[in-house]
Amino acid sequence: MKKIVFILGLLFLISCKKDEQIDRKIPDGNYTGTFQRELVWSDSDTANITIIFSSNKWSGTSDMVKYPALCKGTYSIVGDTIIFENECVWTAEFDWSLILAGKYLLKQTENTIEFTRDYRSVTADTYIDRYRITREH
Repeated sequence: MKKIVFILGLLFLISCKKDEQIDRKIPDGNYTGTFQRELVWSDSDTANITIIFSSNKWSGTSDMVKYPALCKGTYSIVGDTIIFENECVWTAEFDWSLILAGKYLLKQTENTIEFTRDYRSVTADTYIDRYRITREH
């Protein structure tokens, strides 16, 4: 009996998986839209952006210099989070939090993608970076 319980327990442990990263990706294509750093205390600029997704790579441009700071890199998706790696070298004369890199909350419909990073906290009302892009046909 102990052997059966041991074997069943062992099978149970083997069958348990950690949260595995499912290889999700954004459909390849050109996406256009906007970026806005939504400030709690004032109005903010809105930039027109283009991001191209191909496999798990991306490249992007903005009509405003380094707002946001796009370039190129790779990305991965885990659950409702998209994680950008930015492969470019940046100079120090601007706010590096504007570089598209790191973790963002992802909302995706058929052709529209929104990803946000919330910088607000219990002790400080600061801002949210919001990217809204739509796939071109």
